[in-house]
Amino acid sequence: MIYRKDKNWMKVALKYAYYAQEKGEVPIGAVLIFQERIIGVGWNSSISENDPTAHAEIMALRAAGKKIKNYRFINSTLYVTLQPCIMCCGAIINSRIKRLVFGAQCNKLDNKCSLKDIFLHSEQDYKLTIKKNIMKNECSDILLKFFQKKRSLML
Repeated sequence: MIYRKDKNWMKVALKYAYYAQEKGEVPIGAVLIFQERIIGVGWNSSISENDPTAHAEIMALRAAGKKIKNYRFINSTLYVTLQPCIMCCGAIINSRIKRLVFGAQCNKLDNKCSLKDIFLHSEQDYKLTIKKNIMKNECSDILLKFFQKKRSLML
């Protein structure tokens, strides 16, 4: 049952990844869910916003904060199409998200600094559940095709 819900919400995050791609951004999407409702959505916007922090996760957290008028998202789940970077991990810790669900794993991240390590060294009373590889192929494919197209245009 939970897997089916995770897959359904990841499909929504993927729609935002495709939207980011249409806008010329790296195709990553995110949705923040609380009590089976979307409270925040985001897609990569660093290029259009001229903002290195405008990652999909950060944009979803900003939208949720404005919507619920709080910066803490206790008992919420963040769905993102790609494993979060270190900056986004910090935002996840600070916002107290309960679950993180992501699709593709980032091969660029240093193996010495895993998500598990980052969250283990966060505050001791903070517990985060991480579920990875939900719709891994779909989430990976959009990124692979995006970068293949970028490389072919550069040749």
